[in-house]
Amino acid sequence: MGEMKAVLFDRYGPPEVLYVGRRPVPAVGPGEVLVRVRAAGVNGGDLHDRTGKVRLVTGRAFPKGCGIDFAGEVAEAGASVRGFREGQRVWGLLGRRTGSMAEYVAVSPRRIASAPENLTPEEAVSLIAGATTAVTALRDKAALQPGERLLVRGGSGGVGSVAVQVGKVLGGRVVALAGGRNLDFVRGLGAEEALDHRTTALSALGRFDVVLDTVGTEQARVRRLLAPGGRMVAIAPDLDRPLAWIGTVLGSVAHGRGRIRVFSGNPDGALLAEAARLAERGDIVPVVDTVHPLDGVADAQRALAAGGVRGKHVVRVQ
Repeated sequence: MGEMKAVLFDRYGPPEVLYVGRRPVPAVGPGEVLVRVRAAGVNGGDLHDRTGKVRLVTGRAFPKGCGIDFAGEVAEAGASVRGFREGQRVWGLLGRRTGSMAEYVAVSPRRIASAPENLTPEEAVSLIAGATTAVTALRDKAALQPGERLLVRGGSGGVGSVAVQVGKVLGGRVVALAGGRNLDFVRGLGAEEALDHRTTALSALGRFDVVLDTVGTEQARVRRLLAPGGRMVAIAPDLDRPLAWIGTVLGSVAHGRGRIRVFSGNPDGALLAEAARLAERGDIVPVVDTVHPLDGVADAQRALAAGGVRGKHVVRVQ
């Protein structure tokens, strides 16, 4: 099928290393689906990949692609694929690899599902990481029950803004920490309380049955907010102090009560289909901060790194 545009980088470094280059359109195996990508999300992991903070995992081979999630439509289905047809609107993730900021991606059908019918590709992709992470964290890992008190740390971000909504759907009494200018916004998503993380002392928050931490810093202090029987799920490591973070997590396991649960999100089609149902029912709504063009990925990553984001930065691919 020739070549396609894709966001690439040839070395680790600042946002300026990102550029729009050309790569061959992926060949589609008999058990794969070729998706024409319309939009991709900008995630915190993209920044870590680009700066080299996780180079022990990402390695030294270049050029590298950018992005893990996407929304678009099926361009071609392999001979053995069932359940997907050409032109069908889908959304999904690449799994353990990157490169969704490209005009086409080839994926396993287990990594995609029908996209929410009521959302544009830009709106849909803004929900993928947040919805799949929040459902896994709050329902599966923490088993949040109706009436339980939930703290969402980072309540206005791409994951946090959806987690506030999922927490409300599960019946939790949601308290969120966010930047001061975003407090009304977070309350509008369903939080009973929204507090400025810069001016609110952790000691003043009271106790929580469940804590969802999307920030990664000071997790030992945050863990002390758990009530007896409380559960904490951390989805962001502290990459600036990795050894201290590992020590905090391992120490929480050794001490039993208040163990910090961590997981590496790798959702499948069933979880994506469940997220689509939540979106179609209006239980969760997309929050798009800004839609950027494909050649504006550097600006998108700068904006994400600067903080104060409301929802997701999204890249329109084509």
